[in-house]
Amino acid sequence: MKKIFRFIFLIALLAGLILAWLVFGTGVNNPDKKFLYIKTGSTYSDVTDSLKQNEFVKNLWIFDRLAQIAKYNNNIKPGKYKITNGMSLYHLIKMLRSGRQEPVKLVIIKLRTRVDLAKKLAANFETALQPTLDFFNSNDSLSPLGLDTNSVITAIIPNTYTYNWNTPLRQLFVKLDNESKKFWNEDRTAKATKLGLTPKQAYTLASIVEEETNKQTDKGTIASVYLNRISKGMKLAADPTIKFAMNNFELKRIYHGYLNYPSPYNTYLNPGLPPGPICTPSIKTIDAVLDAPTTSYLFFVARSDFSGYSDFATTYAEHLVYAKAYQKALDSLTATKQTNQ
Repeated sequence: MKKIFRFIFLIALLAGLILAWLVFGTGVNNPDKKFLYIKTGSTYSDVTDSLKQNEFVKNLWIFDRLAQIAKYNNNIKPGKYKITNGMSLYHLIKMLRSGRQEPVKLVIIKLRTRVDLAKKLAANFETALQPTLDFFNSNDSLSPLGLDTNSVITAIIPNTYTYNWNTPLRQLFVKLDNESKKFWNEDRTAKATKLGLTPKQAYTLASIVEEETNKQTDKGTIASVYLNRISKGMKLAADPTIKFAMNNFELKRIYHGYLNYPSPYNTYLNPGLPPGPICTPSIKTIDAVLDAPTTSYLFFVARSDFSGYSDFATTYAEHLVYAKAYQKALDSLTATKQTNQ
């Protein structure tokens, strides 16, 4: 009789160890380091289908039993979840039930249009592309935030942000807009006012400067050229605004025929700043504009040594000298390339 009890005990012990291993052992498989995405409104069946399709769980029956015990099957929380290869089913259920999702690190460097912004958000968050485009194309959606379809990009300060994957679109954009409001502190706003600009106008000017040069030391001086043109009632005549107006950012040279392209963003045709920014300028560029030096320059052109720096001029005659030197160097470079082809 003792042998029978000992045998039963050993069987029970073995069964308990196996069950413990199934629950607390390496019950999760994810060598490719994929994430589990649970959409808003998902059912428990949707979750198990995703687990099965991605082959995350080695024993779905055990997962199901644990989920029911933990009442997870009635407590689904949407989000982006990091599934660690070799984690236990216990820890998986615990993570999903608590809604402890993996935050999305949103890195914004340069965007040019609200379409770019919509694609960026749709690629990183639960929001789909079309509803996001609809939101950014609607003044009714944007007006409560003091924005419209032209100025919407001014709400975006290039930086790295961390939000949950399932953050609703409007809430997500409000968070970004709030970061923009924090950026435009009293000091920066005062600097813009001193230049005769609102924060949105300063941002728009910075977007043009951003597209004009990669040389940080030239940015403030280029801003001074445009500020001087504005003060004298001259048109900005900024080449990057032509690219934006034509929605062709691959243009290498702006030919004379392009200058009459009909668009409110064409600063060869229209006086003053365009109705909105032509890209998201970096924080360094915005600050360079706000700290622009006082100069008498009205013109600038790329240097003929192709260093990326610019030559600045006060008079048009002086500017023509620099412009002809650059054009001559460019023609020579083009001819050399054609010869070597």
